[in-house]
Formats: sequence, C-alpha cells, structure tokens
Amino acid sequence: MDPEEDSFVQLSTPVEEENSLLEMTPEQIQQEIQRCKELCSVLEQDCVELQIAKETVDQRTRELWKEGECLHKYLEQQISLSGVHLASRQESICSAKEENSRLRQEKQMLEKRLEEVKRRGLAEDLATLLPSLPERKMVFKGQVMDKEDVSTLTLVPKICYPLPGGSALITFEKPEVAQRIMELKEHVVELSHGEEPDRCRMRVQAEPVELLLPSSLEISLSQSSRQILVSGLPSLGIPEEMLLDKLELFFSKSKNGGGEVESLDFLENASQVVMSFVQHGVAEQLIARGRIQFPLKKAKYEIKISPYMRGDITGLQLRPSRCARTVLLSGIPDVLDEELMKDALEIHFQKGSRGGGEVDVLSYVPEGRQAMAVFEEDRG
Repeated sequence: MDPEEDSFVQLSTPVEEENSLLEMTPEQIQQEIQRCKELCSVLEQDCVELQIAKETVDQRTRELWKEGECLHKYLEQQISLSGVHLASRQESICSAKEENSRLRQEKQMLEKRLEEVKRRGLAEDLATLLPSLPERKMVFKGQVMDKEDVSTLTLVPKICYPLPGGSALITFEKPEVAQRIMELKEHVVELSHGEEPDRCRMRVQAEPVELLLPSSLEISLSQSSRQILVSGLPSLGIPEEMLLDKLELFFSKSKNGGGEVESLDFLENASQVVMSFVQHGVAEQLIARGRIQFPLKKAKYEIKISPYMRGDITGLQLRPSRCARTVLLSGIPDVLDEELMKDALEIHFQKGSRGGGEVDVLSYVPEGRQAMAVFEEDRG
C-alpha cells in the first residue's frame, strides 16, 4: 500500500505550495504566515506539557516502586514477628482493657467530686456576694421555675434600629396582617380624598424588619479597688447635682472614713451612685463598714456601701430575628405635614380591602431627618 495513503495528513508537494503562494495576495500570505506561527507555538507548548507530564509520571512510578519495596519488607517483618509476639500482644490487650475500665471508674468518681466542689463553690460565692449587693425592693408575684433554671441569666434586650428619613415603622396588632403587607411589597397610598384623588397618590415599599438579638452572653466580673456603690439614698426631691455635691463633701472627709473623691455619677435608671477615690484602700474601709449615717437637711439617713462590680463582655453570640408584627415602609416623599402623613398612612393600612388591619403603633420620619427606633421584647 502507498505510504501516502496511510498518512493522516496530506502534504502538498513543493510545486503545489509554490503555485498556491503565487495565487495568494500579500495579505493572505501574511495571514498564512501568522497562522503557521501560531500553530508552531501551540505545538511547542504541547511538547513542553507532554515532557512535563512524562517526567511527572516517571517520578511517580519510581516513588510507587520504592513504596512497594518498603511495604514488601514491612510485611515480611510483620509475618516473622506475628508468631513470636502473638501471646504477648494478647496479654497487652487484656491489661489495656483492665486499665481502661479502671480509668473510667476513676473518671466517674472525679466528675462527681467536681460537681460537688462546683455546688459548694457556688454557694460560697453567693454567700459572699449577696451581702454586698445594693438593696432593692422585691415582691413575689407567684411565678415558679424549675430548680435547674435558677442559675440562668435572663436577658431583656433593647435593640436600637436606625430609621432614615422618608420611612416609617408600622406595628399591627396581628402578625398575619404584617405578613400580608410584606407579601404585597408595593402599596399605593391615597393622600387626597377629594374630587381628583388620582393626582394625590404615592407609592411606598413594605419590607420586613430584621434585627440581631443576643443568643448567648458571657460576662467576666471584677471588683474595683478604688470604687464603691452607694445605695439607699433618700428621695427628698433634691436635684441630682446638689445630692452629688453633698455626697462628695461627706465622703471627702477622713473623719467619715473617706478620702479625696475623683468622680461620682448616678447609675442609669437607678437611684445608686458610683463613687471613685484617688487613693487605694479608702474603698475597702468604707465597704467594711457596710452602712453609714448620711446627714441631709438636718436629718440623718442610713445609706449602704457596697463593692462596685465591673462586668466585661467576654463572649457574645447573635442570631437574626424578624419582627412578626412590625413592617418598615420606605420611599415616602415629603409632600405632607408630619401629622397628616401619619394619618394618611394609618388610614390606608387599617383598611382590610388593602390587606391591612388594626394598627398598634406608627412612627414616621420625614425626609431630611433621622431617628432611632427602640425595639423591646414582645410580651403581648
């Protein structure tokens, strides 16, 4: 058989190539040269990749060959040693099982002792901490919880939610109404109920309110060496600044067990004062006394001195949460007075024909202003 018939590529003779080149224009010849260069570059790249692949395969073959030899030697050694050490291995397995059983029993005993120590330590900590806490008036309302829940800390979060201008928050009495409003997404609100209502309409967008709530919280407590907590202060209608001045004058005198006062401030939402001294040791002396007679308006009142405990958050985990009854309305133009706009929104979203229902609360922020909405736990 003719070798040219078996070839995968039909090569043209020099005469044919010369004739074809003569028939081609200079631009076509230039394109042909560029094509040949590109083909040559691709072939060279393929040759390099094939060479690298060949070297990789050769290296891997040598590694597998060495691993096979090592494995063969290891199996021979194990076979020769298995007959000699079989009895000793069985003895080792039995002794290991016995040791494991003994360690399990010891672990159970240690866990029991650890639980006892924890309970004893918790009781001692409570016994030490409770006398130093500020007095608060407490009353039992009849609620009883399981014994296992007495050491838990109940969080009542207050989430601040920024509310931009041209938006509103609307809270419905029923969650299903809020769900319907969010599913509709866009709402056309009529601002005029006169003869030509079509000219007084606006489109607003309804979106869910997504919040991040704390799911777990770790707090590290430490006692301040220069601060005290003053509680049990009388409520005589005295301005806070005047009362702070009276406290500073009293506790600055060494005859009252005090020293130079660095600062003092009221705790937020509490009738308690945190007082800081310049020198160390003053706070310890006052805490040891516990209670002090404090003169005010020609009378004396017994106030309590407690350690000031500082808490630092060491671990906080958050979880996303969607408000069930609250909807965010955005895209509200500044075309009406604030009160008129609130009335128009409330009228629209109370209509059952528009998917609405009874409105519990509505807050509106006009364009050009900002507000902060505070979300609390829904106890309804």
